[in-house]
Amino acid sequence: MAYQSLRLEYLQIPPQLELITPFQLYFNPELIFKHFQIWRLITNFLFFGPVGFNFLFNMIFLYRYCRMLEEGSFRGRTADFVFMFLFGGFLMTLFGLFVSLVFLGQAFTIMLVYVWSRRNPYVRMNFFGLLNFQAPFLPWVLMGFSLLLGNSIIVDLLGIAVGHIYFFLEDVFPNQPGGIRILKTPSILKAIFDTPDEDPNYNPLPEERPGGFAWGEGQRLGG
Repeated sequence: MAYQSLRLEYLQIPPQLELITPFQLYFNPELIFKHFQIWRLITNFLFFGPVGFNFLFNMIFLYRYCRMLEEGSFRGRTADFVFMFLFGGFLMTLFGLFVSLVFLGQAFTIMLVYVWSRRNPYVRMNFFGLLNFQAPFLPWVLMGFSLLLGNSIIVDLLGIAVGHIYFFLEDVFPNQPGGIRILKTPSILKAIFDTPDEDPNYNPLPEERPGGFAWGEGQRLGG
């Protein structure tokens, strides 16, 4: 994808508002586990480089595909949507211990793109008016574009790998003969984010019915 290479030299980027610096945000296992700077587990997903083409590119893709997933395959399933975020973030953090990536936000965006593309395989895509292809090829086209710009593709491969793991465990494996659903959204997330199902046997009180009380209705005198 058209992202900047996430090597340590990007920590030299000056802060835009001079409030915090990338040094306070980047993923560093030693600072997290030895110095208890736990916030780095989250903040490394929130940095997308200085304001510019790469930054806007990330924001557009993150907003677009996050929204399409939420309004599409995750419609009415907010808890499952949040669980995908947590599962993907956990895997990326785990893999981040073994690769030299200091910011994982771009990989997270690629994960969303990958999941959406696999769940919409028949959608036709157009890339800058130059290429026409089916949606499942979108993550690979973005990775090729990133390679042409001279950026590292490790972040793209990480996002694709995590997206594929989630898609396989959630959409493919449970539908195979003998397959089971391994990923199950915790009940606490459902209690927080999902609205409870209405009881079909519930008889609402008069004031809860459309129109409220049936004013003016009653028994006929002498009946």
